[in-house]
Amino acid sequence: MAIAQILWVDDEIESLQSQKIFLEAKGYAVHTLTNGYDAIEYIQNNLVDVVLMDESMPGLTGLETLTRMKQIQQRLPIVLITKNETENLMDEAIGSQIADYLIKPVNPNQVLLSLKKIIDNKRLVAEKTTVSYQQKFSELFMALSGNPDYTEWMDLYKKLVFWELEMEKSDSPEMREILLNQKKEANAAFGKYITRHYEEWVSHIAADAPVMSHQLFQFKVLPHIEEQVPLFFILIDNLRYDQWKAIEPVFAESFRILEEDSFYSILPTATQYCRNAIFAGLLPVEIEKKFPDLWKNDEEEGGKNLHEKEFLEAQLKRLKKDSIKMSYHKILNHQDGQQLVNNMHNLLGNQLNVIVYNFVDMLSHARTEMEVLKELASDEASYRSLTRSWFEHSPLHQALKKVADKKIKIILATDHGSVRVKSPIKVIGDKMTTTNLRYKHGRNLNYDDKEVLAFREPAKIGLPVPALNSSFIFAREDSYLCYPNNYNHYVNYFRNSFQHGGISLEEMIVPLIKMESKA
Repeated sequence: MAIAQILWVDDEIESLQSQKIFLEAKGYAVHTLTNGYDAIEYIQNNLVDVVLMDESMPGLTGLETLTRMKQIQQRLPIVLITKNETENLMDEAIGSQIADYLIKPVNPNQVLLSLKKIIDNKRLVAEKTTVSYQQKFSELFMALSGNPDYTEWMDLYKKLVFWELEMEKSDSPEMREILLNQKKEANAAFGKYITRHYEEWVSHIAADAPVMSHQLFQFKVLPHIEEQVPLFFILIDNLRYDQWKAIEPVFAESFRILEEDSFYSILPTATQYCRNAIFAGLLPVEIEKKFPDLWKNDEEEGGKNLHEKEFLEAQLKRLKKDSIKMSYHKILNHQDGQQLVNNMHNLLGNQLNVIVYNFVDMLSHARTEMEVLKELASDEASYRSLTRSWFEHSPLHQALKKVADKKIKIILATDHGSVRVKSPIKVIGDKMTTTNLRYKHGRNLNYDDKEVLAFREPAKIGLPVPALNSSFIFAREDSYLCYPNNYNHYVNYFRNSFQHGGISLEEMIVPLIKMESKA
């Protein structure tokens, strides 16, 4: 490893010789100067990893020197060392993007710690992350083999996502591979768990069941409506829990995160089913019966999510909550988003404002079809990064910032998540079989029972029966359903794409976040 080059600038540098010797004994190369002019010239002609700089120097002050240095090397880490503890100086120093701020007199270990934070931070964090995961591995394994219930599955999935995000700090491909295998084992066990319990949950046979899509509004949203504090219910489509964790820091700049909850998406984990269930407060088979003119099955022509507002109004009326003053906005493009930004202050007079934001789902589908997006979002980490970049610069973020100084509450949710598919499964069906990759329904489906979860009586799990003798089948883990026709082409085309509709932790256990403004 190369020796770190330190430049120490102080007009009383002779009194710091013992500290220079201490740092050199720790493996750092320390060059010393007595004024800002020489320091600026030095960084123009020499490699420097960190600058230690006194603030009170004759000629150019430390802050003036810092400003000029940043113009030459914007990312150069500079540690300001000063006797002055006034708040305005600290504010100015921090605003000038210093790497650290030390108060004189400094002892050698203080300086050493600062250098380690700046130079060795990434390596030390990576090493600590690897060791910590090794210590937690057996604990996660025991939790997996302990027959977890639905709340324990939610907790277990959050822990796996936590370690997945932590592993981004590690440079150990071996440990990442171990985590991926553990996540794969978890999804296999979760698929079996859903196979055993899903029908009990939706048919209300189970005494204890999770809150699911069709119960979300009644039990998790409406109880938070108040007379004087506007509630914004924001549904970002197809937002996985790890994608929420990617955008959480952006929300936290303006809002206080009160609770990080989860709920279970119904099957199929697809927008048409989940989102309509959320707003209708009903399972799809019940929506079809109550609203035969509004519900459309997969094979029918026309939009499948055009009537969410009507469904929500009907649910509020059924629950005797139709006196709530409400607005509903669906954002399908940038222009819709800008209209929302311009209208945000007008929404503060409502008790409930529903905002459905379609972007992440479009990103998922576009990634499948566009080579440039496959490069930009080649794996989960880059997919998360792309999601954060979108949100930071989105009209949704702009709109929320406009009302962040008002007393408001936010509930953020999604309809379903997605999973990166890798394992093709061959399915045979007639011309009426649906084309979805993570679920299919039709009358003459031919498949291996061991590879999918099949329901030959869809009504038992709350799904419409599009045609007599129609069955539903669902892909588990990271599999995807392909026809024999042109099989190899479709296998290669869709491998490693993000899909939804089936059974996985990523698709079914989705975020439900409660926030309030810091006002």
